[in-house]
Amino acid sequence: MAGTWGRRAVTIPAVTLAFLLATPLLPLLTVGASLIDLTRWLRRRLPWVSLRMLAFFWFYLAAQVVGLTALAWVWLRTLAAGKDRAPRSIAATFAVQEAWASALFRAVSLLFGLDFELEGDEELEPGPYLVFIRHASVIDTLLPTVFVTAKHGIRLRFVLKRELLIDPCLDVAGQRLPNYFVQRSGDDASDVRGVAALASGLGPNEGVLIYPEGTRFGLEKHRRALAKLETEAPELFALAKSLTHVLPPRLGGALALLDAAPEVDAVFFAHTGLDGFASVRDIFRHALGRRRVSIKLWRVPRSQIPLARADRVRWLYGEWQKLNDWIAARVRSAGA
Repeated sequence: MAGTWGRRAVTIPAVTLAFLLATPLLPLLTVGASLIDLTRWLRRRLPWVSLRMLAFFWFYLAAQVVGLTALAWVWLRTLAAGKDRAPRSIAATFAVQEAWASALFRAVSLLFGLDFELEGDEELEPGPYLVFIRHASVIDTLLPTVFVTAKHGIRLRFVLKRELLIDPCLDVAGQRLPNYFVQRSGDDASDVRGVAALASGLGPNEGVLIYPEGTRFGLEKHRRALAKLETEAPELFALAKSLTHVLPPRLGGALALLDAAPEVDAVFFAHTGLDGFASVRDIFRHALGRRRVSIKLWRVPRSQIPLARADRVRWLYGEWQKLNDWIAARVRSAGA
């Protein structure tokens, strides 16, 4: 707890101060961003992206301040709720989280000209279910809240990396809600138990979401992951070597969720169009914009998920191969 409040004592004032400084400086920053974009366009005919990134950066800071204010109001308003405080606080915090993520999603879509197409939307009702989603971009973290929670009313419990706690809104809301923040270094036993606990007592309007790859896809990460499997787990390398557009799934958290929720279906969340933009630096260098982002969802009934661990591993890799092949087909189609 001391670590949590110590971190927040730094991050919350930092984003608030950044917003208070950036707002009056916005005209000057706009001129500077325009000059950068003009120079890039004259030299290399690159699309203007600095202005859009500046606008999003300011909007992100504003969303942080508004979100933190709303979360503080929820905390104060539920103080006197007695035994009803926890459910009321959770419901209100889910509403703040949904509004916050949806606002950021709309800002990204508008500023960068992103167009979304969705296939398999009907698979998202009813709950509960476990969602296995690919991770390719800083932007795809917004997709589940927008397309699952906001659209279908399914409250998702997230498995997230601990580094995200540096985001104040995500820190406050994410730890108030039933989520779990894991270390990315590996499948630590305590983390696996924490992830498994998320699948306990899921209601009909709930689900758990995990990024099985554990990190955003990148060519160098892909090479290292396959090399590690080839050396340390040849049986998994045989299953993973044909994965070309995704990282091999990490088994600890994914299998723990399947074990902990023996009656719950699995939903796979594939998407493409955000590839190559794993960081803000990538967006700046390659000018993300005017893109069609495709999403495909499919649901696997629990009766089709094997019980034995070895069979379940092969099944998970098989579904991940389907996700990979769908992405590959979309990439080929876009390049045709």
